Amino acid sequence: MGLFTPHKKHANAFNYIPRYYDPEKERREQRRRELRGESSADEGMEYTPGQYIRTQREARKARREAERAANGGITRKIAPVAGILLMLVIIYLIFPRVVAMFNRMRVPQKTQEQIDIEEFNPYTPITIVPNDYKEEE
Repeated sequence: MGLFTPHKKHANAFNYIPRYYDPEKERREQRRRELRGESSADEGMEYTPGQYIRTQREARKARREAERAANGGITRKIAPVAGILLMLVIIYLIFPRVVAMFNRMRVPQKTQEQIDIEEFNPYTPITIVPNDYKEEE
């Protein structure tokens, strides 16, 4: 409840503006009529099944065609160019790595024997092979 309080700068007031015509309400009703597919010429006509769906579909189609005409079908022209550029970037970044990987796979790996022959390490243990032959007497 709004009681008197001494520290307020102004008195409590209602924000009521009496109107006979409400433009917001009129816009809402007009929008509803458009969404339902009604017009002022259709007020006396009887409803036919699917009428609202047909009118909405036709309105959507007209709006999309107007949008396409406005931008000149620029998305149809840009999409292939963007796709080609994307493919070129992917090829430029990934192709060298794939080729390098295949080149590394093609070079034969050195076996342990080849590594031992190539470099001498004096600290490696010597393998002793038993003597299998017999002396002739």
